[in-house]
Amino acid sequence: MKVLITGGAGYIGSTVATACIEAGIEVVVLDDLSTGLAAFGEGRNLYVGDIADAAVLDRLLAEHPDIDAVVHCAARIVVPESVADPLGYYDSNVGKTITLLRRLRDAGIARIVFSSSASIYAGETGDGVDESGRLAPSSPYAATKAMVEQILADAAAAGDFRAIALRYFNPIGADPQLRTGLQNPTPSHALGKIMQARAAGEPFTITGTDWATRDGSGLRDYIHVWDLALAHVAAVTRFEDVATPEQPYQVINLGTGDGVTVRELVRAFERVTGDPLPVVETDRRPGDQAGAFAIVERAREMLGWRAERSVEDGVRDALAWAQKLPTVR
Repeated sequence: MKVLITGGAGYIGSTVATACIEAGIEVVVLDDLSTGLAAFGEGRNLYVGDIADAAVLDRLLAEHPDIDAVVHCAARIVVPESVADPLGYYDSNVGKTITLLRRLRDAGIARIVFSSSASIYAGETGDGVDESGRLAPSSPYAATKAMVEQILADAAAAGDFRAIALRYFNPIGADPQLRTGLQNPTPSHALGKIMQARAAGEPFTITGTDWATRDGSGLRDYIHVWDLALAHVAAVTRFEDVATPEQPYQVINLGTGDGVTVRELVRAFERVTGDPLPVVETDRRPGDQAGAFAIVERAREMLGWRAERSVEDGVRDALAWAQKLPTVR
């Protein structure tokens, strides 16, 4: 089996590629390296280019006519940046995806696994949410994920593709063998901010302490990126049983099935490091949500998959990767 991974030199895409290779799946990587690292594509049939670059796509598809499926991870993903540049985000994440899909359809590639996001859910209460949960994208970034899902659903109904949309909750950690990890040294998610505060010797800021959660702080479902990667392997290898001709489009949550509040994440970080982390509290930020955790029965039933690694594992691997990242080029 051969799989094309768009954005395969990024954080999640490169980890998916590693998991695929370990499962005996040949990978081809397409990445423009705007945020990805060339080192993550070494030895992995790396093609450097945009997902809408006709010349690069034509060459890739001509040289690999035996691609069985595409894992589409390529996207711009920074929420504040999407608020400041919505047109850029809609162009990159939606417009260019349409161009890619047309090229894939014309090449006869009909199996798509899409990297979607739990950010498309309402996330108002901190409760669990299944795949039928109310959608209310809270940023242009999240809206692009919902739009591509709709495009895939419609294209599947028209017979162009069969597709599986994997709605990620909150990836953390790194490849446990430290082959890949976050390429951004200053990530904007909560664990990244905690790590930056510790490195600077400053308190970590908890934004919002009056949410309807068990301790008032926001809640997320933190899934280890290696567990996430293994779910993609399951989606690819079980594709025929999941996205069938009768049901050509499927949506599956990927999370642990358990929520972790910001305060609990701080305590997990303290357990891993053995050091206390001072915190300060401020008001909610515009656009913040209480959050949600994944209800994951569908992933267990359809993919035979469940998350195995703990929040502490994610913290430990993230810290180890942060020490290695400066040496990765």
